[in-house]
Amino acid sequence: MHSPDLSQDNIAKIRELFPGCVTETKDEATGKIRLAVDFDQLRQELSDSIVEGPQERYRLDWPGKREALVTANAPIAKTLRPNRQESVNFDTTRNLFIEGDNLAALKLLQETYLGAVKMIYIDPPYNTGNDFIYEDDFSSSPDEYFLNSNQKDESGNRLVANPSSNGRFHSDWLSMMYSRLSIAKKLLTDDGLIMISIHDGECQNLRKLLDEIFGESNFIAQLVWEKKKKGAFLSGASTNVKEYVISYAKNKSSFKGLIGEIARGEETYPVIKTTNSRGARLIKKGIPSKYREKNHRVPAGSRISSGNMEMILLSDLIIKDGVLAEDVKIDSNWIYSQALLDEYSANKTLYVTQDLYFRRIVSEPRKKMLKDLLPMRGDQSSGFDFVFSDDLFADGWGTNEDGFDELHSLFGAQSLMSFPKPSKLIAKLVLAACRFDQSCIVLDFFSGSSTTAHSILSLNSQDGGNRKFVMVQLPEECDESTAAFKAGYRSIAEIGKERIRRAGKKILEGDCHPDWNRDVGFRVLKVDTSNMKDIYYRPDQLSQGDLLEAVDNVKPDRTPEDLLFQVLVDWGVDLTLPIRRESLHGKTVFFVDDNALVACFDTDITEELVKELAKHEPLRVVFRDNGFASDAVKINVEQIFRQLSPSTEVRSL
Repeated sequence: MHSPDLSQDNIAKIRELFPGCVTETKDEATGKIRLAVDFDQLRQELSDSIVEGPQERYRLDWPGKREALVTANAPIAKTLRPNRQESVNFDTTRNLFIEGDNLAALKLLQETYLGAVKMIYIDPPYNTGNDFIYEDDFSSSPDEYFLNSNQKDESGNRLVANPSSNGRFHSDWLSMMYSRLSIAKKLLTDDGLIMISIHDGECQNLRKLLDEIFGESNFIAQLVWEKKKKGAFLSGASTNVKEYVISYAKNKSSFKGLIGEIARGEETYPVIKTTNSRGARLIKKGIPSKYREKNHRVPAGSRISSGNMEMILLSDLIIKDGVLAEDVKIDSNWIYSQALLDEYSANKTLYVTQDLYFRRIVSEPRKKMLKDLLPMRGDQSSGFDFVFSDDLFADGWGTNEDGFDELHSLFGAQSLMSFPKPSKLIAKLVLAACRFDQSCIVLDFFSGSSTTAHSILSLNSQDGGNRKFVMVQLPEECDESTAAFKAGYRSIAEIGKERIRRAGKKILEGDCHPDWNRDVGFRVLKVDTSNMKDIYYRPDQLSQGDLLEAVDNVKPDRTPEDLLFQVLVDWGVDLTLPIRRESLHGKTVFFVDDNALVACFDTDITEELVKELAKHEPLRVVFRDNGFASDAVKINVEQIFRQLSPSTEVRSL
């Protein structure tokens, strides 16, 4: 006997918070492998600047890793600006399309979607040597990075080519992924998961990267998708017809599993399994028998074998008139407890088989877990369209060609995107993860042509779900030589938004589930520099005391709705809540979800308007800092709300 190893318990607790900071090391005294804290990595996690101090250990390492981690943790001076003209059903939809750098977007979404996203699916650049990747420029000072984040380059983005001749070919790709995945993990619900499409080139590096960020114990599956039947005509050493979908749970103990089929027909299952431990069970009399003789007796001590299974009778097995006449005690490798066998005997779903074994009849719906091979075709055929089914394998998982054909059917143009995924594939992945969570949020921060959004709309329309999507896409410019540019699209983001519009319209024209809310809309929000001029702040540095500061710090080109969404981001308020405009005392007032937040950014706000707003008893209220009719009104605001609506949080911009 010895006391618990508290150091290992403490390390396990650290691993829950920072999986990448716990590694394996050899105990010099015993020679055994133990868990140990990578203190250099932990210091980096807790620091806002680059920490030096390399040390040999088992882990994935590359040049730029520390910078990537600091970049993920560093604050930015950006905001999300709404665009009603490019949106569909802006005021009522619960879906989002965010246009801009996905690292900035993820940081801006941290407060609002912390622990709220059930599933993340991404199809990032595969790093084939022909891809563009994000170049995240981190300065040595976090304050400098924060200020620089409020600047734009001429093209508005930081996409750079990553040719295979680049000396940091893999390192640059890993750095891009590391910072984004580190933030993305925080957005997942406790039972959520991430799925990432990837090919052979970076598959192993991605697995190691996800092991570090999510923890090796949270690995779920490496699915193999058969993307085409025939390989390229000039294939090299082998013909590649597959890609992978790697999935990790945020917390595997909470994750419900990937469901491949809901079986509804009647099936029979064994009650004995040779790999289970042996023990004695009592089978109650009265259960039916399918043995060829209606009356039969097998004496105690007999061994009944079938293949590698064996039962030893500890009492006589007696069948009369096709029914087990007496209780029988049997030693074998039982799957079920005595209580469950009693239950199955009582409801007559347990029976004696033709070879004197026992099986149970199952007729209630039951879940079958997803197989890790996703074939392109099944026994049925539905073309490239997703068709809801209890069995995800019934009509296959689609091909690259299906993805091209699907885009062509929507746009009437060929080759708008390179290697688009078929919506059938993603819809089925979402269904596997979210079949019984029909109101969840699905995020894709490499959304491309918005296949994921299309998939969500199609799935919801067929099973009556109300799953919401959040798409994030950089406005990556289309080259003038491409079919997309010639079709009138200037960026990948434009293609993505137009696809959602067209897919939504087409879906509404077809047969839809009666319980579906028919939400095919999306709010367009664009990542931009802060609405504030000359003053840079972090949300956690604001307080009610800001009401006493009188600074006209709003940029002249920003609208009241721009300011409203900055407040929603800073406060962590749901960015898809319904917004209502009203005119009160001649001023425009925004009501977000009735009283979740009330905002007025007009000038010359009077005490009468303040009292009117306080009567609504909002959870939060915000004004423009220089918007009050007089200093007296500004000073009295907090007092008015303290009297009429004491629970309201008051803020000014």
